[in-house]
Amino acid sequence: MKIKITADSTCDLSEELLKKWDIALMPMHILMGEDSYLDGVTVHPADVFAYVNNGGKMPKSAAANLVEYTEFFAPFAKEYDAVIHISVSSKLSSCFQNARLAAGEFENVCVVDSQNICTGQGYLVLKAAKWAADGLTARAIQMKLQSLAKRVELSFVLDRLDFMAKSGRCSGVLAFGANLLGIKPALEVINGELKVVKKYRGSLPICVGKYITDRLADRDDIEDGLVFISSCQPKPGCMHSAMRQKRRKKRFQPSQRQMHHTKKLSPTKMQQKNER
Repeated sequence: MKIKITADSTCDLSEELLKKWDIALMPMHILMGEDSYLDGVTVHPADVFAYVNNGGKMPKSAAANLVEYTEFFAPFAKEYDAVIHISVSSKLSSCFQNARLAAGEFENVCVVDSQNICTGQGYLVLKAAKWAADGLTARAIQMKLQSLAKRVELSFVLDRLDFMAKSGRCSGVLAFGANLLGIKPALEVINGELKVVKKYRGSLPICVGKYITDRLADRDDIEDGLVFISSCQPKPGCMHSAMRQKRRKKRFQPSQRQMHHTKKLSPTKMQQKNER
């Protein structure tokens, strides 16, 4: 059975992984001023940062519409026995709704809500690709993904709140105070939504170290076969701090797991899978 795995571009997987597992992405629209770009195709994270740093208004994202998803699925639906699309959380975007409506035009296309974003979503995409390669049926993969989505944990630490303030997600006064005091909020995807779960204080490398220590403390239910360490604009010392904290856990030694660094439009974050 030939199964094609696709996903929204929010999954933050590297080109290397996409090519290795033959995964196709549906790009989201990035709106910068009066212009619209395609995520990962005609615009990249560095372009967004440069645009804002040069005085541009905070860019916005928009989901692909029904027609775009239909055109995206069509060639795969003809070539493959089944197509499985893993979308960004339905509570964070209308991608899932639009993709599901488009999938209704085909008999062999199904859409799974990742209930996550970034590498939390990306983890599910990779698992789906591996299961397809192992010969699982489309129905079996869909059911396993729906179960796994409830156990994937994604969290991250924000270095500064400037972009949050510009996007209207927090006040300018709050952002100024947090930046002045060196406060770094940690956010987590809970039930498909982003929520602040803790606040750290100090330089980013120190906060990242504390954050990872907290995330791994007293945990014996984490699958260690794959680890993502992601950042959008890594500061000196951050990757070293993350690696040092992870290696204190013997289960995360290089010989025992695969590790991937991603540099996408996302803060420093760590993704893990809870095996409860």
